[in-house]
Amino acid sequence: MAWEMLCNISPRSYSDAVQAAGAITVVLPPDDATAMEPDQTLDLIDGLVLAGGADLDPGTYGAAPHDQTVNTWPERDRFELALTHRALERELPVLGICRGMQLLNVALGGTVDQHVPDAVGHHDHREVPGTFSDHDVRLDPDSLAARVVGSEKAAVKSHHHQGIDEVGEGLRVTGRAAGDDLPEAVELSGGCFALGVLWHPEEDERSRVIEAFVEEARSRRAAGVG
Repeated sequence: MAWEMLCNISPRSYSDAVQAAGAITVVLPPDDATAMEPDQTLDLIDGLVLAGGADLDPGTYGAAPHDQTVNTWPERDRFELALTHRALERELPVLGICRGMQLLNVALGGTVDQHVPDAVGHHDHREVPGTFSDHDVRLDPDSLAARVVGSEKAAVKSHHHQGIDEVGEGLRVTGRAAGDDLPEAVELSGGCFALGVLWHPEEDERSRVIEAFVEEARSRRAAGVG
C-alpha cells in the first residue's frame, strides 16, 4: 500500500560522502522553534552542510517568482537561513551544495538567478531531469575552492536551473563554469571555512570537497573551537 504524506528526506549520497570521510551525519528537519533558537542545534554539530533541493522562495531575497521557480518550501528556507546566519557568526564550517550555495549567498544579502538558461542560453547545467550533467569549472588560484578540490580546474557533476545573481556581502566568486562563466563557487573572505559550490561533489567519488570539509570540522573540534 502506498502512503501519501509529507516526508523529510535527503539523498543518501550526502550522508554516504560524509561517512566515507569518517564523520557522522545528522539530518536536520525544518523546525521553526530551532530557527528561533539555532544555538541548541549547532552545539551538537561540528559543521553544517546545506544540501541541494527545492528552489528557494524568491520572497527570501525580495524578488517576484519566475515562472520556472517551483516547489518552494518556505519552512525549510527559514530554518536553513537561521542556521546559516548563526553558524557563520560562530565560524562553524559551512559547505553549501547547489541550492545550498544559493542559500549561503542569500543569507549574506545576495540574490538568485531564477532560471540560468535565460542568462546563458542553454540547458547544459541540467540537461535531463533526474540526471547529472558533466562540465568543467575553473577555480581561482589560492582560493579555498581550489584548495579543497585540489586543482584549479575540475570536471564536475551538476543538476540545477538556478544560480546566483547579485553576490552576497563578504562573498567572492572563486569558481566559474569553463563554458559560460556561470559562477560555480563562492567563499567568504576572512579565513573561515564558508564555501558554496553549485555542482554536486557528493555524486562524485573522486571529489575531495566533502572530505576537506570534514577535515576542517574535525580539526576545529580537536582545537575546541566553535
